[in-house]
Amino acid sequence: MERRRIRMEDLAERCGVSVATVSRVLADRPGVRPELRERVRDAAATLGYATQSAVAGRRAVLVASQAAMVDYARSQFTLHVLQGMRDRAASLGMVLDTRATAGPLSATFAADEDAAGYLLLTPENDAAIAAAAALDRPVVLVNADDPMMRLSSVAPCNRTAAAFATERLLAHGHRRILFLTRPGRRTIARRREGWEDRLRAAGIAPDPALVEEVDDWLPEVADAAITRRLGRGKPDFTAILAAGDSLAVGALLALARAGIDVPGEVSVLGFDGLPQCELQNPPLSAVEIPMHAIGSLALDLLREAIAGPALPPRRVELACRIVERGSTGPAPQ
Repeated sequence: MERRRIRMEDLAERCGVSVATVSRVLADRPGVRPELRERVRDAAATLGYATQSAVAGRRAVLVASQAAMVDYARSQFTLHVLQGMRDRAASLGMVLDTRATAGPLSATFAADEDAAGYLLLTPENDAAIAAAAALDRPVVLVNADDPMMRLSSVAPCNRTAAAFATERLLAHGHRRILFLTRPGRRTIARRREGWEDRLRAAGIAPDPALVEEVDDWLPEVADAAITRRLGRGKPDFTAILAAGDSLAVGALLALARAGIDVPGEVSVLGFDGLPQCELQNPPLSAVEIPMHAIGSLALDLLREAIAGPALPPRRVELACRIVERGSTGPAPQ
């Protein structure tokens, strides 16, 4: 259910002032005591009031990590998140600049630039997050989170979504579910944790032998890994939960080459929900991440950080949904 839009009346009631006073503060007009002005602005940021006054005409800088740029060239997750940012920036009257990280993160930020704040997309590791937190500037993490809660962040609910996906495969009767992943980032580790959580809840001990790790997100790398596994004999799994759509596509290629029917013999479920899922043979079932919403909400979090710097950082996770197509079905008898 969509959250009700916050009105000036809500802010006035929250702060114990008139609507006219709220209007003056949001329009940045004189005639309001400084402490009252700060109270109204903090309430607006806390409640998520859609005001442009604090950020209209100001510049936000999106800093994309190497991982984000690699994704942009391969699976387009970054593309959809970026579009959400651009749409929201336009509605807020902000200018959104983009740049890729090159070398140390501190070198990416110019000391004298006039940016109102920064969005760090898919940081490579915790060291990059710590470096961003040390900048003492408004920074929001996108597709990541800060383990020390120094920075606000927005990401998909990776652990819960993976548990939900595992539950769907269990409901189809699958008990031997292979987890196909490219380890490294904490967000991806949480997908494995979700897979493990739901198996344990069903009374099934997660089998380390059913974790297939690859060193890249390319479909051909996943294809090779599943092909090697199938070369050792009859499949020891009836379903594959892939940590990314691109890996699931590679699994489909390997299974087709081996003459294994999908979903008759093996079901395959991806994780991203990119539009090209519908173009696979069979069409790929997937966890659908709200990529556009992630990008849009990142701008709102940045607006909060700019308007209310004293507010505590927030960690926001967005729910995902399962879209079942032709690649998943009942486990073979």
